[in-house]
Amino acid sequence: MAAVHTVSDSRNDSSVTTSAAAPAAPVGVVVGSSPVRLWGMSSTERLHRIFRRSGLEIAEGAAPAGRAQVLFRADYVFDEPLAKDLIKQPGTVLTDAETGQAVAAHVPPDLAGEVVAMLNAGGAVPESLAARLRVGTPGEISSSYNNQLRKKETPYLLRLTAETLPAIEKRMFSGSYKGVTDLVTKYVWPTPARHVTKWCAIAGLTPNFVTTVSALCVAAAFYLFWTGHFLPGLFFAWMMTFLDTVDGKLARVTLTSSPWGNVFDHGIDLVHPPFWYWAWIVGLAAVGMSLENTALILSIVVIGYVAQRIQEGIFLALFKIEIHIWRPFDSFFRLITARRNPNLLLLTGFSLVGRPDLGMVAVAWWTVLSFLIHCVQIVQALAAKRRGPITSWLSA
Repeated sequence: MAAVHTVSDSRNDSSVTTSAAAPAAPVGVVVGSSPVRLWGMSSTERLHRIFRRSGLEIAEGAAPAGRAQVLFRADYVFDEPLAKDLIKQPGTVLTDAETGQAVAAHVPPDLAGEVVAMLNAGGAVPESLAARLRVGTPGEISSSYNNQLRKKETPYLLRLTAETLPAIEKRMFSGSYKGVTDLVTKYVWPTPARHVTKWCAIAGLTPNFVTTVSALCVAAAFYLFWTGHFLPGLFFAWMMTFLDTVDGKLARVTLTSSPWGNVFDHGIDLVHPPFWYWAWIVGLAAVGMSLENTALILSIVVIGYVAQRIQEGIFLALFKIEIHIWRPFDSFFRLITARRNPNLLLLTGFSLVGRPDLGMVAVAWWTVLSFLIHCVQIVQALAAKRRGPITSWLSA
């Protein structure tokens, strides 16, 4: 591992002068290097992306004098939440829980040189530094609960070598997955999505490009459903759900998520299902399989979809957590509740036996039942709130 040396800047540079009341922000420094590339980028580039996303100035050579430094070894892979938590904790050294080696630190300027030497040496924290700095493992420095991804797990810290790269990328991909989601996304898509995500990363495809292709699949499915070509339409519908998994994972593993990308992706997710149901019912008429209560069925699936989204919003507003992460049952029911992918399973199953009309009837009944179950969940949470705050079982 190539050493990084911290030197003093003797120039009279007013740009680094700070007041006593407002110390200068720390700078991000990568210690050493690694020849191994993960998800199409070097470890140094990945750390620089974390620095930029955390609002840190990047010091690629000598760090500015008088500035605290956030130091990360390039031969380790840091989960972004772990890195960001360390950035928020001045006077802290992060160690590998398995080896005891110091791998990162957030230190004041007077200790930076000594800490850089320690990180380059690749050893444990000496007593002289341990007495002046807080020393902790990932589980001690960072929370094990990720609210954004609805799951509980210790942030990863992994030694980067050519031999460990496949396992690291698998772990990183797993870490980008939501813990509470539908059964197709949770059990069917992970392995193929990981390979496609890796291909996209190496090819330089952006998450927004993948989302754009996903949007084209939405349009293709709508047209095919509208014209009664249900099985070809389902192919594009499932392709859309697959790419909907890939774009988010690509953004997380390559640290390229953006506010616009989030709006673009989730906006498509939110809007398109009712249009598919409408097109499906129109398509039934086009192939002579009109439903007896067309208006009623369409109203149930569309209004029911909107109503369930409103229920989720009400639960979040009342209890400050998502309805699907309150209790183990709620997380289980998220696997099968009447959202897009479970509904597509019903439509696919009935279409394969030549009864796409009964598939839509099944979706309508399942929508009603899911709505009623969510009503019960809200009532139960209101009763439970009288005994104390509502918290997620995943954060316990």
